[in-house]
Amino acid sequence: MSPQRRQLPEDPQIRALVQAMSQRSMSRRGVLGAAGALGLGGLLAACGTGGKSGGSSASAVSVKDISDTDPTVNWANWTLYLDYDEKSKSYPTLDQFKEQTGISVNYVEDIDGNDTYYGKVQGQLNAGQDIGQDLITLTDWMAGRIIRQGYTQELDHANIPNLANLLPDLKDVDFDPGRKNSITWQTGYAGIAWNKKKFPKGLKNVSDLWDPALKGRVTVLDEMRDTMGLLMLDHGVDITGQWGENEFGTALEDLRKNIGNGQIRQVKGNSYKSDFISGDAIAGIVWSGDIVQMNFENDDQWEFVIPEAGGTLWSDNLMVPIASPRKANAEKLINFYYEPKVAAEVAAYVNFICPVIGAKEEMEKIDPSLVDNPLIFPTEDDLSHAHVFRALDAEEETTLGSEFQSAIGA
Repeated sequence: MSPQRRQLPEDPQIRALVQAMSQRSMSRRGVLGAAGALGLGGLLAACGTGGKSGGSSASAVSVKDISDTDPTVNWANWTLYLDYDEKSKSYPTLDQFKEQTGISVNYVEDIDGNDTYYGKVQGQLNAGQDIGQDLITLTDWMAGRIIRQGYTQELDHANIPNLANLLPDLKDVDFDPGRKNSITWQTGYAGIAWNKKKFPKGLKNVSDLWDPALKGRVTVLDEMRDTMGLLMLDHGVDITGQWGENEFGTALEDLRKNIGNGQIRQVKGNSYKSDFISGDAIAGIVWSGDIVQMNFENDDQWEFVIPEAGGTLWSDNLMVPIASPRKANAEKLINFYYEPKVAAEVAAYVNFICPVIGAKEEMEKIDPSLVDNPLIFPTEDDLSHAHVFRALDAEEETTLGSEFQSAIGA
């Protein structure tokens, strides 16, 4: 990939996001073969891995779209990743979508981790079978994998006119050039958090999690790029640069040690939140928006920070699985969520970085207090401490992934 300088968005906060990330990417030229400034899309795309698409038996699958006769969409997402009304026990924006289109959405919080979800559906996808979902939401690197393997359907952009509202620097990423098979859902950070009452002195870096007072009360994520990214940053490694197995291994030994001695309670995906809420966990490596949501629902118990040594930056993406028979309905749903007003409603709940142009202006009308929320509209300082785990080649993904899985006992 040879990223080119792109025209930056007019929105000053979005401009800061793109510029800050571009500046941090300069040391990666040797890795990516870059020539010139790397845009937001190129940097986020680093979460993916190289390689070409196709090659599985799924590639030859022919699917008849039944959207016209079956007004439904089945959508698998992560937990706490869509606006939810506790009183009505419903998702307001999904209700709006049904009212506007007549299409019902069967929404499930079925994704706890990229690897675990992939493990559940890979066999069916490889056989070209319907996994029962018309829309799935996976992180850049996993999105790149399943696109390469031919497990997704190409999107009809004519059905998604609001794609014009996608941040310009996210429109062309290296794991999916031209966004033929994926669209960004949300972007966010991985950092550290703690219960303010139970651990009042707080945390500044990942190494602070090894405080004896936290023994058995720490959780870390089962996402290798986030947990290992933070650990490597804590060891002074530039995770965007040309590190190797030695640097990875040193940080991995730190993880093994603290799992083995009982410092780390568990390694989890999204379900780590239940440990925080129950009080079984006091601190850990977490995702930014989760803590904001948990605080809103649980009396502001936790503090989230990007470690002084740095945090990670990632994106999740919407895709239509290879054998879904309701692609047109899924495309209508994607288009709906790229309406700036709708995107702002979601962002006001999930508190992750919003990829939709115009959402900030709409946020002024919905909740002005969130317009300056750095977890939705990032500050330059926060972005200067956020890094994308560099792209892994196929051999590295297999080797390092296996070492990580072994270390966490998966």
